[in-house]
Amino acid sequence: MKRSLHNNIRTLYLMGFCQSFMVVLPVFVPLLQGHGLSMSQVLQTQALFALTIALCEVPSGYLADIWGRRPAILLGSALNAVGFLSLLWADSFMDFVLYEIILGLGFSLMSGTDLALLYDTEVYLQERQLPGGAGAGKSLSRLISVEAAASGIAGVAASVLLLWSLDGVVIAQVFAGVMPLLLALSLVEVPRAQREASHRDNMRHIVELLLFGKPVVLWTAFAIAVYGLLAIYVFWIYQKYWELQGVPLEHFGYIWAAFALVISVSARFTAALENRLGTRGLLLLIAILPLAGLLGMALGSGWTGVLFGLMIQLSRGVSMSLFYEALNSRVPGDFRATVNSLVSLGVRAIFIVTGPLLGYALDSVGMRSTLLVLLAVFTPLLGLVLVPLVIRIRREQAGSATEAPVAG
Repeated sequence: MKRSLHNNIRTLYLMGFCQSFMVVLPVFVPLLQGHGLSMSQVLQTQALFALTIALCEVPSGYLADIWGRRPAILLGSALNAVGFLSLLWADSFMDFVLYEIILGLGFSLMSGTDLALLYDTEVYLQERQLPGGAGAGKSLSRLISVEAAASGIAGVAASVLLLWSLDGVVIAQVFAGVMPLLLALSLVEVPRAQREASHRDNMRHIVELLLFGKPVVLWTAFAIAVYGLLAIYVFWIYQKYWELQGVPLEHFGYIWAAFALVISVSARFTAALENRLGTRGLLLLIAILPLAGLLGMALGSGWTGVLFGLMIQLSRGVSMSLFYEALNSRVPGDFRATVNSLVSLGVRAIFIVTGPLLGYALDSVGMRSTLLVLLAVFTPLLGLVLVPLVIRIRREQAGSATEAPVAG
């Protein structure tokens, strides 16, 4: 059993790599535009993807908590494989809508469940003093780093495949999309006691945990939602931005790789940065970086504007590692997948409405104005979530310091 559980860690790293090896993403906007879609239609497909996840995210996360992590991951991987296969014949707006819906179903089952299984595995091995990985917190950071590195390698692969054609990128994506299903077959479930409470009692417990449990949990969830929303916006802006800056299409993959590498490295060294700067200093850094990046992209031109995007990526890597560790370490294993899914739901739900508006803004008012609007919106938003989070972290630390002598 312990050997199988230890293999879980390596398998989840490999699955994370394959899932993030999305060679189609660095050129996805040009690919859809090549099939006659406008930016507004591109963002409509992404809104439908977000809607599918919004409808299925929490039920699938709860299913993973009750039914088991492995079955949920297997079903999600199978749906993702079918979705990527559909790219082989996709040629119209409705074809890409179908592709996004199938992927939405698959990713909703995978989202949060892989993190929960990785965290469960590390905690189980650590509690029983069995040989394991790097520890629960470090494993999450490493998974984020592995996924970002895979995205970077996929970017380079996309640029190389473009020397052949966009069709080569699509074929490579199909092969990469099937691999997680094969890897998922070797996963094993972590032994844990099954709750005998009713579904209504479970839901009430989850709501109480988020709203009335540790205050840091709620505000960390808010922070993940805000940073996640910003990440999705710039994710779909980048390729159009590079096009407007005169960057040749064959260079998109290399830029994508550099952007992903920044996320990978920053996530990997988040713990070291936190030790050096302190939690409050690190939160201040990840608040300043994305705002400076948006401003630099709006006012810069050519490669200068492109490079400013790296500041957003740096903040993304650190914030993901910091916030997801803070959240998962404070959430009981019984509901870890559900809570992770609820956080993702918040991001997707907002994007359902605002995603098409972002596409409309890009088509109508242009890139610079759109970036400045995002800057104006996210400047107060980041303050609204980070200031209360800092206050509650200080209170939690003060409470822990007060309780320590009593425990002794």
